[in-house]
Amino acid sequence: MLVAAVAITLAVFGSLSHTSRNDSSFDAGAPMVASRSSAPPGNSAAKQPPPAADLVTGARRAPVSRAEVALQASMAKSMRQAGPNSGALVYDLDDRTELFGLRPEVGLPPASVEKLWTTTALMLRLGPNTRLHTSVLGTGSLRNGVWHGNLYLRGGGDPTFGDPSFNHVWEQGYGPTANQLVAQLQSRGIKRVTGLVFADESLFDRRRGGLMTNYAPDVPDFGGQLSSLTYDHGSVVPHYSPATFAARELVLTMRGSHMSAKASTHDATAPQRARLLAIVSSPPMSVMTRLMDVPSDDLFAELFTKQLGVLFGRGGSISAGAHVISQTVASDFGLHPTILDGSGLSRNDRSSPLEVVDLLRDIWHTSVGNELQASLPTVGVNGTVQSIAAKTAAQGRCVAKTGTLDNVTNLAGYCHSRGHQDVAFAFFIDGPENWTSLALESEMVAAVARY
Repeated sequence: MLVAAVAITLAVFGSLSHTSRNDSSFDAGAPMVASRSSAPPGNSAAKQPPPAADLVTGARRAPVSRAEVALQASMAKSMRQAGPNSGALVYDLDDRTELFGLRPEVGLPPASVEKLWTTTALMLRLGPNTRLHTSVLGTGSLRNGVWHGNLYLRGGGDPTFGDPSFNHVWEQGYGPTANQLVAQLQSRGIKRVTGLVFADESLFDRRRGGLMTNYAPDVPDFGGQLSSLTYDHGSVVPHYSPATFAARELVLTMRGSHMSAKASTHDATAPQRARLLAIVSSPPMSVMTRLMDVPSDDLFAELFTKQLGVLFGRGGSISAGAHVISQTVASDFGLHPTILDGSGLSRNDRSSPLEVVDLLRDIWHTSVGNELQASLPTVGVNGTVQSIAAKTAAQGRCVAKTGTLDNVTNLAGYCHSRGHQDVAFAFFIDGPENWTSLALESEMVAAVARY
């Protein structure tokens, strides 16, 4: 009998999916969560990083090199054009020195830079080896190749579950498929199901969108609809939810393998007595954060946020998960941005360049920091930063997270400069047209890379 409410493997910490329009071991019991006190060396939870107050803005020393003078002059020029509602901070991680700061303490909408908080919380709470599971359970019995009873396709919040062809194009070939579940059912000798195949999306709430649409479906931003059971990135067709669409696709795959079954148009929660018949696993979280951050995938971000809410908060909602993210960055780093979602689509989210750079500094060269850095796209090369600072000193030298809403254009990350210095930066431009701001941020990140 399967009694787990959450299909997830929590490991002890030891081109791409849909881009939003805004940014160019299974345990049948309770999930096994790593103890926070047992975090290994290098984990920022064990490191006890210095408090945010250690990074004092406006108190930087006088420039000591031509490179620093040139960086400050270039930054100042670009920030004047960015306008009075913008802020920036550039910090030398090797020398522990502020290189440039302008209004760095002002909280602004982070847009998808919010995913830096989400990724950090995922690595601290779940770790890079965590996998999410999609399973088929059954009530009834098998006799002579016939399953007498119902089947339940239960979602564990895996955003990569889908069709092999879809995953090849949109998920870099990652992600479990309905074909794998069907193969396991066939190996049990099931050829026909007398009952119905139900979709079980009970792990999360049934809100299909985020805060920007008051939780109504937001396909332009998410590229699908939210559910703990999605197929092909939350795809739907008329009269089907994301979950019932997934069950329909499973049944179509079964029929393609000469198995007789019928999908219900309604979802249902698998009974406690249901038996596990088949199960597939997502890629590890280290891979899924790359699938999230490189193209800035909002659906991934909010499904992971709901997952944090289920495991560590008050349930499978965006607000519950956002509270977990807030608690995590407050307890581990002493930082207090306003985090209302995991994607950054809400204009009521607030982060400052100082808070973002403080995070980047504190996790630098930790296991969490290494995972975060590996999840980010490379400037001038791929993802949402492919066209930023192309053919400049920044190309291939910097990794960064974009954040874009109407008239909000942000960029934050790391550069290894020509002068062989490691630098953290955050640029928050609020007000100018996005295309103007992108040009300014290209200039600024190129200046950082030349340092």
